Amino acid sequence: MTDCASDRDARRRRRIRLLVLPLATAALLVTTAVASAGGSSYIGGLTPSTIATTVPANGDQNPYGMATVPRTVGKLVAGDILISNFNNAASTAAPGGLQGTGTTIDQINPASPQTTAPLFAQIDPNHLPRPGCPGGIGLTTALVALPDGYVIVGSLPTADGSSATAAAGCLLVINPFGRVVETIAGGLIDGPWDMTSVTTGFITTLFVSNVLPNITSSTTTPSNTGDVVRIRLATLGFLPPFPFDEDVIGVGFPARPDPAALVIGPTGLALSSSDTLYVADTLGNRIAEIPNALFLRHPINGEALTLTSNGSLNGPLGLTLASNGDVVSANSQDGNFVETTPAGKQVATVTADTNPGTPNAGAGALFGLTVSPFNGTFYYVDDDMNTLQKLG
Repeated sequence: MTDCASDRDARRRRRIRLLVLPLATAALLVTTAVASAGGSSYIGGLTPSTIATTVPANGDQNPYGMATVPRTVGKLVAGDILISNFNNAASTAAPGGLQGTGTTIDQINPASPQTTAPLFAQIDPNHLPRPGCPGGIGLTTALVALPDGYVIVGSLPTADGSSATAAAGCLLVINPFGRVVETIAGGLIDGPWDMTSVTTGFITTLFVSNVLPNITSSTTTPSNTGDVVRIRLATLGFLPPFPFDEDVIGVGFPARPDPAALVIGPTGLALSSSDTLYVADTLGNRIAEIPNALFLRHPINGEALTLTSNGSLNGPLGLTLASNGDVVSANSQDGNFVETTPAGKQVATVTADTNPGTPNAGAGALFGLTVSPFNGTFYYVDDDMNTLQKLG
């Protein structure tokens, strides 16, 4: 990018920030409501079943992120499930594919599964809008589908599937026809691992967990450098979503490289209707809380507030909110889902993957999860089997 182009982008951001930020604050104030007190358990008594493969025609593996399409626009069909793949295809040298090299997003109709996962997008790292994506493409759990038809996905790329070659990555903005139209890189983006969003009128607020800030690939000792950032986008309809404001709102989350998982750090994010952002602190074995997440002016230490810890939690990864306001988290170590009320009480544990015949049954199988706003169905991915599953 030339200096002139960089200056133009900076001026554009400033103009949009000055115009939109006061209006955004007013609009977001209207959306904040009282959270559900949490009634009966949402997942208690449900059992898992397989819906479809998540492996597309190019063989990408290791499904991570999930999002339900909220509205039919372009190629997107309301109720379809989008799934991002973190690994590339199997090879003799790497039967599970290489981590941080997956380039595809599936689009699966859960009512009409196919033998090969249909594609929404396949991203070419060599043909991206400026500033591009440092290090290439490796699509993570950070995946959201916006009401205007745009899809945003995080990339934490590697050259050879190892944490030693992990790069800062980016967020990719994809239009409703599967084409990347914007990249968000640099600034506060450093290993985007998961993401959630809320849209009000012409403003979308992203919350992104970063796992790479200041970690060293040569050590397995956690450093409390993982963070959560808030990015506001102008969603004006006639333009792709454009960032105009970025802030760090949570710091101090433990993160470290891991040979099996590439990196472990703050993962799942879910925003309650009372404006509390829940964060899966995987290494801390707890669900953290960041109150007043939409309006927080200064970052808080992620260790300060905890919704729940230990108990049935076992390395929580993905998070979602159930229709009753409870938080449902996916364990990384035993294949279980855990449901927790907004008051911090663990009310249900459901085994979603047992991975029979292995010493550590279910470990590493669960990651992304979502609850359909159309029918309340609980969907999730099984990394071991490369499948889309549901609890029902």
